[in-house]
Order: sequence, then structure tokens, then C-alpha cells
Amino acid sequence: MVKKLPKFRLARTAAVAMGIALAATSFAEASESGILAARAQRSFSNGKFAKGYGQLERALLASRKESDLFSEGRVLINMARIRTISLDLNLADSLLTVVRPEALDVSTLVQLVTTKAAIANARGDYQKANKNCESIVADSLKNAQETAQAAYYSECAIAQAGARQMDAANESLKMVGKRTDKKGGFYAFTAARIADISGNAEADSLYRIAEAKAIQANLPFTTATILYLRSQLKSTPKKEAEDLKLRCKNAFELIGLPNNAKRCSK
Repeated sequence: MVKKLPKFRLARTAAVAMGIALAATSFAEASESGILAARAQRSFSNGKFAKGYGQLERALLASRKESDLFSEGRVLINMARIRTISLDLNLADSLLTVVRPEALDVSTLVQLVTTKAAIANARGDYQKANKNCESIVADSLKNAQETAQAAYYSECAIAQAGARQMDAANESLKMVGKRTDKKGGFYAFTAARIADISGNAEADSLYRIAEAKAIQANLPFTTATILYLRSQLKSTPKKEAEDLKLRCKNAFELIGLPNNAKRCSK
């Protein structure tokens, strides 16, 4: 029996931009779990996260009925991704402990490592996140799908910056640029996070660029996250920081992420 997870509401946000889209490898629609996972992927693409998460829960049950460890692993990883963005980090961890790495292909294994790094980064444990990143063999990484590589390098760049390995962080950022649009929001957000963590004075200006791109692309989760991060910068005037936190709190409440909204209130 699958342990029932606490329900949460999620309104329209952007799956791909925040690295929480379903595994890039296509689910086989011939099976029940594949059909449900494909439906979840479409739901996430349309910003219907509550519906998509419910479909993933059903896909997990179906994959276990089918005794398909590969599909089960991909579903669990994507459920953990959703729990990570909602700051349910212990639940995200518990989901990943059930995944069997030996049953995964290269791209999905990279996604597993990326998700573990994302959880550690969210906790501020950059050393642990960096160790997760280092567990991937370079030759295997080259064989992963480009979208999986981009997400991996982004999380690892953040971890490396936190671990004060700036040369490695900048190199990882270059890799993000090679695998995504260097003028896009994903690259801009990664660059801003590196600057923030390393204490670079350019952090606010980079966050503003990423924020503008997020607003233009209609990515409310990304925008609200950036508002929070900008409010935490030492260079942000107190009055402006309070306004940013209020806007962040309001946005996350409307999106349906209480943990994120609570964090903005601190």
C-alpha cells in the first residue's frame, strides 16, 4: 500500500522553468502507468499541479501493479520534485529512498541525482549537494538527454557556489548556457543564484533580469521565488525588502503553497 501524502494545492506555475517537469524520457503509453504518467505530464505542462500530482499517485500504484521498477522510479522522482518546490523536503527525501537506481536509465539516474542535490540545496547543505553532483560519472552524463544535463548543471552550479568552489560553479554555468538559451530565464536564474550565494554585488541586478523574464513568460512560482530571494539580500533597503516579502507571500498564497508563503513572512 502506498502511504498517502498530505494534500496541497498548486495553481498555474511553470514546470519546465523550475526543473520540475516530468522525466524527459517519454513514458510508454502502452501501460496503465505510462498512460497516467503521460496525462500527468500534460497536466504539469498546463500548470495543473494538483491534478498532475494526483495522476502521479495513481501512476505509482499502477507501476507497482505492473512490477515495473523503471516506471516506478521515474514517477517517484517526479513526485519528489513537486514536494521539493513546495518545501516538503522530508517527504521528498522519503520518496527518493524508495527509488532503485539500478533500474534506471542514464537520463533518469541523472534526474535522481539532480533531485537529491535540489533537496540539499533547499536546506542550504551545499556540501552534501556537491557530493551528490560528484557521484555522476562524466561519461554517463554525456549520454543523458540535454534537458536532464541542463537541470543537473544548474543545481550543481548552485551547490558548488555554496561550497566555495567558484571555478567549478562558473564552469557548470557555462554548461547550462550550452544546453539552454543563454538569454533565457533558466540561465539568468542560475547565474543570479551563484552571485547571491557567493556574495557578489551583482546578485540583485541578475535577479531583476531573471524576474523580468519570469514575468514575461508567465511563471508565477519563479517570480515569487525571486521576490523572496531579493528580499533576503543585505543590499536591499529595509522598506523595499518588506514590500518584496509581502508580494512574495501574497503570490504563494494564491498559488497554493503555504510553506513558501510562510517563509516569505519571516
